[in-house]
Amino acid sequence: MMKWLKVSVMLTLLVGVLAACGGSGSEGNNTSGSNKLVVYTPNSETMINALIPIFEKQTGITVELVSAGSGELIKRIQSEKGNAYADVMFGGAFELFNANADLFEKYVSPNDQYLLEGHRNTTGFMTSYVSDGSVMLVNTNLAGDIQINSYADLLKPELKGKIAMADPTNSSSAFHQLTNMLKAKGGDYTSDPGWNYVGGLIENLDGKIAGSSSKAHKSVADGEYMVALTYEDPAASYVRDGAPVRIVYPSEGTVFLDAVAGIVKGAKHEENAKKFIDFLISKEAQDALGTETTNRPLRTDAQLGSYLTPIDQIKMIEEDVVYVSDHKKDIIEKYTDLFTSLSK
Repeated sequence: MMKWLKVSVMLTLLVGVLAACGGSGSEGNNTSGSNKLVVYTPNSETMINALIPIFEKQTGITVELVSAGSGELIKRIQSEKGNAYADVMFGGAFELFNANADLFEKYVSPNDQYLLEGHRNTTGFMTSYVSDGSVMLVNTNLAGDIQINSYADLLKPELKGKIAMADPTNSSSAFHQLTNMLKAKGGDYTSDPGWNYVGGLIENLDGKIAGSSSKAHKSVADGEYMVALTYEDPAASYVRDGAPVRIVYPSEGTVFLDAVAGIVKGAKHEENAKKFIDFLISKEAQDALGTETTNRPLRTDAQLGSYLTPIDQIKMIEEDVVYVSDHKKDIIEKYTDLFTSLSK
């Protein structure tokens, strides 16, 4: 049976200390006959419930879950370096893993070949299993005949003060929406056309900034705003549940960013960890993600719920994730200066 531990950072650190005190390393990195796997994850209950029971039933391996924010979990893995408690980090962004590459073992699953091109394991240590795109969520009752199909459409005068967007300086999804705009409208992250567009959008926000990314999409579903700048996962949940909304993938192009998983260096159940990585991108797991959650699976043959648009019907643009990660502070500063100057 799955053990789901919802823990605070202090509690997880305590477990790490106990493991360090009592851990003689008797299990080793490839424990013979062990049926245990320790998974650190920031993922939702919906995703956990869609996947973990299947994995346990298929393999006979008992999963111990430690649930917390991805940043908190990385800090714990860092503190346990040399005496790892976790076997797998299941969830987190590419840039977070990339910045902590020394914490993960090299492993490329044989199932990696079945992933969509551009989402395969090129680093050798992190495996993508779902992807989320920057989208717009439109309230169809409020929009009426107003055409909203592109970033350019958001500058229409009739939308002034009716657009919900979170603050890119505080919201990761809003930040990725910002970089999507810059790439889509300017071709990169520094050019004048991209930043001129952002300036025009700021003016059309009319000083209204959502308190969080969740408030942005909820305000549109509730009929308070006409359109939200948000991401696909929550947007698809409103479509699935029958709300009067539609998802818009900007005609200029949508950036999809992957959630990744990796085997922790020094994992005590390394062979079980490999089985888990293989499972995440197996046909059965990817079908479960595509039909039981609102996350977008990455296998070429994965099934999709009717609330998700097939990827070949979406114009895709690629983000330079390394550049954005290295220059996030610069992009945030430029946005802040622009917002401040236009809000006077």
